[in-house]
Amino acid sequence: MFKSCPRCGKIHPANYKCTKGFSYRVTYKPSKEERKQRSTYAWTKKSIEIRKKANYLCEVCRDEGVYTYSGVEVHHINKLRDRPDLLLDNYNLIALCKRHHEEADDGLINKNYLKELAKKREDV
Repeated sequence: MFKSCPRCGKIHPANYKCTKGFSYRVTYKPSKEERKQRSTYAWTKKSIEIRKKANYLCEVCRDEGVYTYSGVEVHHINKLRDRPDLLLDNYNLIALCKRHHEEADDGLINKNYLKELAKKREDV
């Protein structure tokens, strides 16, 4: 028995698992405590404040001379699971586009570089 695949549009055997459009990137799953911290009013206000201070731009892209407005997220430089006390610390938070956020989570962007960008944003 065959079926039409909603991912790629081809015809596959019924038990075939199509990987078209799938990313097998292993992502970190936050703990229940971390999810609780991120769902507070204080965190929501702080993330809006950080994005506003960054002019709703990815701070790494801006440092490279590119202005990326879409998909800007707030990233904890020191992970929340390691340092929960830095949840609302401006010097531990940075606005990043989705691509740079994933790179930072994977350790491809130096933490000291991110801290310098956060410090530059705060000391203006």
